[in-house]
Amino acid sequence: MEKSETELKDTYARWLPLGLGLNHLGKGEAIETTLAALQVVPEPFRSFANTLVDICAYAGSGNVLKVQQLLHICSEHYEAKEKEKEEKEDKKDKKDKDKKETAADMGSHQGVAVLGIALIAMGEEIGSEMALRTFGHLLRYGEPTLRRAVPLALALISVSNPRLNILDTLSKFSHDADPEVSHNSIFAMGMVGSGTNNARLAAMLRQLAQYHAKDPNNLFMVRLAQGLTHLGKGTLTLCPYHSDRQLMSQVAVAGLLTVLVSFLDVKNIILGKSHYILYGLVAAMQPRMLVTFDEELRPLPVSVRVGQAVDVVGQAGKPKAITGFQTHTTPVLLAHGERAELATEEYLPVTPILEGFVILRKNPNYET
Repeated sequence: MEKSETELKDTYARWLPLGLGLNHLGKGEAIETTLAALQVVPEPFRSFANTLVDICAYAGSGNVLKVQQLLHICSEHYEAKEKEKEEKEDKKDKKDKDKKETAADMGSHQGVAVLGIALIAMGEEIGSEMALRTFGHLLRYGEPTLRRAVPLALALISVSNPRLNILDTLSKFSHDADPEVSHNSIFAMGMVGSGTNNARLAAMLRQLAQYHAKDPNNLFMVRLAQGLTHLGKGTLTLCPYHSDRQLMSQVAVAGLLTVLVSFLDVKNIILGKSHYILYGLVAAMQPRMLVTFDEELRPLPVSVRVGQAVDVVGQAGKPKAITGFQTHTTPVLLAHGERAELATEEYLPVTPILEGFVILRKNPNYET
């Protein structure tokens, strides 16, 4: 509040509202007082801060009304209003560049709104499918600010889950005329496939590396994306959901959001002096393997069935929780949307969900 308008126009000022938002991550309506306090901050910073705090509060909630509000923000058009104002003031010596800058400043919170749609909808399958369709419209008809943010939103909605339709869209926009759209698309490709060793994505990135061989900025992004694709040689994931995708890790979301908000101004932050912000991704990294131990915490190889998870909530009896399974011996890697169950009755797991590190106890009723 005490900062001057020029200080708030600095690109690094975006981290002030981000810090506020991360304090209220997932708090819902508890942000009313914070939003009221932000009313004294001058525009366009106020809109940016309000939107950022708002989306953090509803992260992963799937709140449809919030998504609708954010779409309203995305559909606003600022340039016309600015031109009217400038005509009234009759400042003929104003250059076109200044006009563009004002419009960009006024529209900066639209990029955050696009990220917000992904952040709110990523918790559930249907919401994320609907958001995907919306992002398609924004990419085709949106302002430049929106188009730069959409690849990042696509990455957030499908972290470590390389869906073919998303990869194809990002691959198309990695050759965009706007350099910032192509930077963001290439990085988003890395995030979508992070830790999956996806062969198709790796081939796409190799082609991009040849295509952008003479452009150091794009090449830097391609190398980043390649590193993310083979994260931990394929044993790590950036997905913020755990326990059968029921619980959201707020630390992981905070790490992802910090990096993505910085990418909204990729030219001055990531490709400028602050590339170290990428270390924020470390907060979201977690192993995606299933390792089993006995009660003495010694590794215990047992056979497990790994297959696609089936939603069995509310079904009578004991329905099968996985489909199309294969039998492996632990340790084993679990891909996105996969679930594991023990193939032997000799041991009983201490936790109901087999994920990460699991302690097994001997089954007292087991007979050989």
